[in-house]
Amino acid sequence: MHSNDAPSRMDRRSAVKTLAAAAGAITLPNIQALADEKTTMPVIDTHQHLWDIEKFTLPWLPKDGPLAKSYGFAEYRKATEGLNVVKTVYMEVDVAENQQLAEAELISGYCSDPGTAMAGAVVSGRPASPGFADYVGKVEKLKGIRGIRQVLHVPSTPSGFCLEKPFVEGIRLLGKKGLSYDLCVKHTELPNVAKLVQACPDTSFILDHCGNPDLKDPSQDPWKKNLELVAKLPNVVVKVSGFLASAPGFGQWKMEQAAPIINHTLDTFGPDRVMFAGDWPVVLLAATYAQWLGTVRQVVSERPADQQKKLFHDNAIRVYRLA
Repeated sequence: MHSNDAPSRMDRRSAVKTLAAAAGAITLPNIQALADEKTTMPVIDTHQHLWDIEKFTLPWLPKDGPLAKSYGFAEYRKATEGLNVVKTVYMEVDVAENQQLAEAELISGYCSDPGTAMAGAVVSGRPASPGFADYVGKVEKLKGIRGIRQVLHVPSTPSGFCLEKPFVEGIRLLGKKGLSYDLCVKHTELPNVAKLVQACPDTSFILDHCGNPDLKDPSQDPWKKNLELVAKLPNVVVKVSGFLASAPGFGQWKMEQAAPIINHTLDTFGPDRVMFAGDWPVVLLAATYAQWLGTVRQVVSERPADQQKKLFHDNAIRVYRLA
């Protein structure tokens, strides 16, 4: 940043804070302005989705709407242009089960290509399936694979599924193999998640999307209590991401809804166990990538610089072993 840029940046930030105090919320155009500010702090996006509907079947994908098309590197680069996103971690997209290995092999190839900036990947898997050990034996040999995820917040997954013996055994296997497990669950399942994490002390867990609170809940009390249960356990970290998808639609949310969720997550897990994530393109259901990143930057702007750097960059290096 040039020295003559500092006054304009400070004036803009002061103006935004003044507006927020007067109106009680920061509007999306103002968040966009914050996101557009030049920053020297590098960002590692720990939750980058990509999908090609010509190559893969995504059974959950809606037939229309913003997600009902392919999203590749060109679109991602455009969405993140100028935001100093220096590395990414791919996150599986729940492809059809018979395509999981093909997805992993494709993504491993991306991790081997320095032009993609993809430094690691979490691929799909079914820990409770009879063939899970064989599958893990194949994907662990692929370059860049850091962990496994199975989305558990779908209607077809019964409550407590993560505590069934075959699932727990599959998660313990990941710990033995040095692979992590990303947790994507309803916030009402967090008490069961806490039990799972306790039962697998040698496995590293990453809780996606702040534990999926409902943005429309004005109190957030059940989510807060359940998140605190998980945060007590040392082998789990959390991603600040994703919950905007619970907004009624694009732009239909306010800073005063998002900020308490972000702050409670950061305060509950502490500065060493939090990571920023973009959740693109799913974030497009509620905001642009720049708006989401700008929101998080604004919320944490008063926190110490070293804590911000851990959130946006350093913790990702450690947790996903990207060095």
